[in-house]
Amino acid sequence: MNDEQRWQVFLARDVAYDGQFVVAVRTTGIYCRPSCPARRPRRENTVFYPAPVEAEGAGYRPCRRCHPEQVGSASVQTAWVAQACRLIEAAADQPPSLTELADQLGLSVHHVQRVFKRVMGISPRQYSEAYRLGRVKASLKQEETVSMAMYEAGYGSSSRFYENGASRLGMAPTIYRRGGAGTQIRYTLVDSPLGRLMVAATERGVCFVSLGDSDETLDRALRGDYHAADLIRDDEGLGETVQVILSFLAGTRPQLNLPLDIQGTAFQWRVWEALRTIPYGETRTYAQLAQAIDEPKAARAVGHACATNPVSLVIPCHRAVRTDGSLGGYRWGLSRKEALLAQEKAHASDR
Repeated sequence: MNDEQRWQVFLARDVAYDGQFVVAVRTTGIYCRPSCPARRPRRENTVFYPAPVEAEGAGYRPCRRCHPEQVGSASVQTAWVAQACRLIEAAADQPPSLTELADQLGLSVHHVQRVFKRVMGISPRQYSEAYRLGRVKASLKQEETVSMAMYEAGYGSSSRFYENGASRLGMAPTIYRRGGAGTQIRYTLVDSPLGRLMVAATERGVCFVSLGDSDETLDRALRGDYHAADLIRDDEGLGETVQVILSFLAGTRPQLNLPLDIQGTAFQWRVWEALRTIPYGETRTYAQLAQAIDEPKAARAVGHACATNPVSLVIPCHRAVRTDGSLGGYRWGLSRKEALLAQEKAHASDR
């Protein structure tokens, strides 16, 4: 289609062409879908773009009446965000600034920041740090020294690593390399409506929540995750945290907003954050969660992220189910998952 044909489609408000192009208005700085019901501007004030990403890249903002950014733009945005990720990864030794990234993509700085965060759940800078930290963590298992690991991951100096990266490992890099040796973790064990409950925390926040049939099983699980840490039982110190979780299990507290100190990849964090947005008493399929983080083909990876959730209940992975409605897996047993969902549904209907 040429621009004159697009103009005629726009005049006719033909909904069949929604998603094929957008119409931007110079005088208002807004772009619309072809079928937008708003009053038509003058022809000389209009310009056409193939997709919302190009219009936003040129500085236009979406119409609040017809919401053109919600039609046919997800795949385009995902494609250039993927390109942005590759550019960041390729320059890990000296990550591009937001301005440099926008120039390479041919888009505005504001648009890159906003859409990247909408698609990835984190900013380009946070993605760069997460990527390099992932390389550090992998290298710390192989390199003989921390210095070798951080230089291999692209940190030009130790000061830059300790300023931007070390704090996000959750512990000092030398300690991480030794499997958490020297880290103090307090834990407690109590009865709950779903069996024995173990809660563990560092000074930063909760790092482990698990349900089980015996103290021995839960103890092995904690020591398996933190095999070299200094584990100290502290029933009194963790009493308030435990009561918050027990209130949740009793149905009197629909949300668990506890400070966390857990490790995860950028992808895992996106899945875990999506899980925490599921309303109390509701469920989402793994496919729906994959769609929610703009990774429609990653349902299996979403399931894995749910299975590796180290803080049961606080991150409600029990609310993720299969497409056919069956429960799927659950690290702490399907009977507990079924009971949790039934209880939440019952209490949600009472609210």
